[in-house]
Amino acid sequence: MSIDPMSIDPAIRDELSGYRQSIDNIDAALVHMLAERFRCTKAVGVLKARHDLPPADPAREEYQIERLRRLAQDAHLDPDFAEKFLNFIIKEVIRHHEDIAADLKD
Repeated sequence: MSIDPMSIDPAIRDELSGYRQSIDNIDAALVHMLAERFRCTKAVGVLKARHDLPPADPAREEYQIERLRRLAQDAHLDPDFAEKFLNFIIKEVIRHHEDIAADLKD
């Protein structure tokens, strides 16, 4: 069901617009933060590959998941969601590290 935006009370429309602008700004910040995180993890992947270290570090991953769950709890964010999000990132980082290691061997 589609609602004509002009049929919404102007005060409500303005409030909604303000929230959406904040969400858009937060999304942009998240993208930039993720890009910076992956820039750092790429450097880690290169270092690991140069020294024949494994792409994955299960102990570090477990520590990070526990840490993120605590941070999420403190921030009133669902810890299960935070863990799923971090697991997704970890999988992607490991994939990148595997690719880096393969490229350095070629």
